[in-house]
Amino acid sequence: MHKTVQTGRVAVTRSLFAVLRVMIDRSRRRITAGGDEGAIMTLERRRRIIRTRRTAVGVFLVVTISFLAGMTDAAGLLVAGSFVSFMSGNTTRAAVTLADGQYGYAAVLLGALAIFVAGNALGIIIVHNATRRAFRVLSAVTIALGVAATINDPALATLRFYALVLAMGLVNAAVEHIEGLPIGLTYVTGALSRFGRGIGHWMVGSPRRDWIIQIAPWIGMAAGGICGAFLERMLGGGVLWLVCALSASLTVLAFLIPPRLQKRLAQHAQHPGKARSRPTS
Repeated sequence: MHKTVQTGRVAVTRSLFAVLRVMIDRSRRRITAGGDEGAIMTLERRRRIIRTRRTAVGVFLVVTISFLAGMTDAAGLLVAGSFVSFMSGNTTRAAVTLADGQYGYAAVLLGALAIFVAGNALGIIIVHNATRRAFRVLSAVTIALGVAATINDPALATLRFYALVLAMGLVNAAVEHIEGLPIGLTYVTGALSRFGRGIGHWMVGSPRRDWIIQIAPWIGMAAGGICGAFLERMLGGGVLWLVCALSASLTVLAFLIPPRLQKRLAQHAQHPGKARSRPTS
């Protein structure tokens, strides 16, 4: 009888310990799951904050560099007599001058188109694998603008015009994308087109609002153009020195922006089977 009672007590004790062990295991799982969920929430929040900061930096760079481009374009148009970033206008003007028999001026404009394309290509080469791409591009732009500002001889007017065009070609490599959204610094027509299409998509029910960013280049270009035109009327060709000084200031500012906030400003081409090289400053 005594052995039976003792055996029953042992069985009950073991059952209680088993139940207690199950409860402890469940509590541990809940704590672990809660910790993992909290860690995931924290990681997602951190990524969202970094993404927001990168977007803000991208928009800031777009507006300021577009301001520089607008100022250069207006001053260049008044000083050189031709567009330095509006290649659609130069293409049309080249066609008209060819029809009018002004072959020399048409050749100059066609040469500007080639210089602009070369500037865009050179800009991509300069920023290849760079973490501070805006700094590198603006450094080259400042040099080109400095060359243009030093040329005062009317006999070298075409060279000054080409230096300005080269600078405007280079500047487009500073920012190509903002968090995956294509953006243009001197392509105001494209920016306004994307902005208008964004409005259309929103009106038919699209929930996306990132198209609003597309108005940033136009704002910068318009403001810069107004400033450049007024300053050229007051200073004449000397306005190019102010444009160069502004570019130098933006270069220093771009260098001070942390590289992690300048990520995703470029459109990276994917090359299957090739490892991406390590970025440099």
